[in-house]
Amino acid sequence: MKFKARIGLKGINPYVMVSAARAQRIKAGWKKPMPVLVQVNGAPDPAWRINMMPAGDGSFHLYLDGSVRKASGTGTGDLVDVSVVFDPAYRGGPQHDMLPEFAARLEADRPAKARWESLSPSLRKEILRYLATLKSEAARQRNVERALHVLGGAAGRFMARDWN
Repeated sequence: MKFKARIGLKGINPYVMVSAARAQRIKAGWKKPMPVLVQVNGAPDPAWRINMMPAGDGSFHLYLDGSVRKASGTGTGDLVDVSVVFDPAYRGGPQHDMLPEFAARLEADRPAKARWESLSPSLRKEILRYLATLKSEAARQRNVERALHVLGGAAGRFMARDWN
């Protein structure tokens, strides 16, 4: 499906709204996060895998990752050509393995582990992806500490979110 849309901003997240009628044409009857392949102004190539998030009224938010916006040369407020197709090859679950240190520290911290297990699968996946893509050992350790801090119930910021 191809359509024109303006990139909006929800909180700090750039997105394009996909109407309920368009969502039905992409995948009829879908109510949960919808796995799609997306291009904005024909980029990136190959298309980027993203989950469109339900808005509650049959429409979906198509959040645009920074790499998609960079590849397409677009930003908030731009009118863009969007190409979206359902991704039948999508498989749920974490894309990245849990860092061994993070796993060991979660096992040792029952409140943090209980909170981890209560997180949505998509948020756990996002955290594992974030930790796995950090480049330095110091950054990994610093962010494992931050994750355990907020999962343990303390107020703080982690991954651009306020926790607790």
